[in-house]
Amino acid sequence: QVQLGESGGGLVQAGGSLRLSCAASGRTFSSYAMGWFRQAPGKEREFVAVISWSGGPTYYYYANSVKGRFTISGDNAKNTVYLQMNSLKPEDTAVYYCAADSRYRRPILELTTPMGFDYWGQGTQVTVSS
Repeated sequence: QVQLGESGGGLVQAGGSLRLSCAASGRTFSSYAMGWFRQAPGKEREFVAVISWSGGPTYYYYANSVKGRFTISGDNAKNTVYLQMNSLKPEDTAVYYCAADSRYRRPILELTTPMGFDYWGQGTQVTVSS
């Protein structure tokens, strides 16, 4: 069994920063991509960012709503992923989930949907006050 554990969430004022971390534990597996999604109350889970190590150079992809403010990084050898969030806005308030994909060379568009990932964390709350 693979478990993903997130940390780093909390309460921050608008304009502030937070850094989320996620690490895998349990059964050994190879992650070819790891990503972050978020879900606000009453809304569907939405894509935030993904880092892919699946063949060729490392690839980064962001949702338009966070581009330029959030930075994803990670280490596929350690199955860890981070999300540096700067210039936070109240609309960034949500539960943030990390996810891992064990499929080699999954198309990048699939990695922008929850269906593109095999393993999920329990989530960490991020609240941005105005």
